[in-house]
Amino acid sequence: MRPTRVEIDLSAIQSNYRTACLLAPRSRNLAVIKANAYGHGGVMTARALESQVPAFAVAFLEEALELRAAGITKPILLLEGVFNAGDLREAITRDCWVMLHGTHQLDWLDLLPAKTKLPGLWLKVDSGMHRLGFTLAEIPAACAKAAPYTDRLVIATHFASADEPDKPQTRQQESQFLSHLPDGPFEISLNNSAGLQLRQSRGDEWGRAGFMLYGYSPLPAPPALPLEPAMTFKSAVMAIRRVAAGETVGYGGVWQAQRDSLIATIPCGYADGYPQTARAGTPILINGHRAPLAGRVSMDMITVDVTDAGTVKIGDPVQLWGPDLPATEVAAHNNYNPYELLTRVSARPQRVYRQPPDAQSYKSDTVRGEEDAVIS
Repeated sequence: MRPTRVEIDLSAIQSNYRTACLLAPRSRNLAVIKANAYGHGGVMTARALESQVPAFAVAFLEEALELRAAGITKPILLLEGVFNAGDLREAITRDCWVMLHGTHQLDWLDLLPAKTKLPGLWLKVDSGMHRLGFTLAEIPAACAKAAPYTDRLVIATHFASADEPDKPQTRQQESQFLSHLPDGPFEISLNNSAGLQLRQSRGDEWGRAGFMLYGYSPLPAPPALPLEPAMTFKSAVMAIRRVAAGETVGYGGVWQAQRDSLIATIPCGYADGYPQTARAGTPILINGHRAPLAGRVSMDMITVDVTDAGTVKIGDPVQLWGPDLPATEVAAHNNYNPYELLTRVSARPQRVYRQPPDAQSYKSDTVRGEEDAVIS
């Protein structure tokens, strides 16, 4: 069997969620599992966290329906909201909390049957991100329109530069947002993973823990936190060859050996989710030694210069990123966003899940067309 696979440590995700809660002990904290839990598997991640979280968050209704079909019962917030009135009705029947961001969506509330109550209604406010949301001036009217339709109203905003602590924009957004809130019984939500690590939370807040659930901080100089990378993208050496000085390796001959070199071929390429534009020199971990990528990434394979990596043989273990080679390091070497590395891992490699100790209540099943394995 091809050795390229993705191992997911569900205990690490649970531990990272507990860390997020410790950062905001007076808040309630959503677990953001959109985009298939940032590439980690939405269903399995939700099952691992369901006993700990008050609610989940995904991007849109279809992601929520996948979780409901798998038996997830906790409330699920739709961060992008809904795209038509029919989706709004469907969201209500599936116990989803809906984020509304425009007056056209408020008008859809009038199309609901009389006395309909949404289990949770969130209003997105544009405090400076300028992507989605009600303007600051629209907040009072939006709250007045939405309040009769729910017993849980949350007013939320999204910081544009929460991961850049030296920028004043976040403080400006927070000040603008808080100063425009009307009187009334509602809760607020401001903090994503970066905000949770930098900003003091209030008692009426909902935190939105996303990237940090999977073991990483979005901050350039993160605080010392016990975050554990949950994903290990791994493979094994499939071939080794000697290349003389002056010879080239890979498509286009863009990498040329500056000395007699030893090249290892790894069965993992961009069809598996390893970035096609990764630069020569990107670190790969082989037998615990960092070795540089040599040549272009192919669809199914990469080549690595293991000349200085000690003794290397066919079958030796390879870590493309994981606990011993953080995805943030791989991303930084290539000027990538590390979120992209995690979410772009394809369905091609088998997912193997390491169960947490309390996992007797659920087992793996077929998720997104892949037969997933569960190991203790």
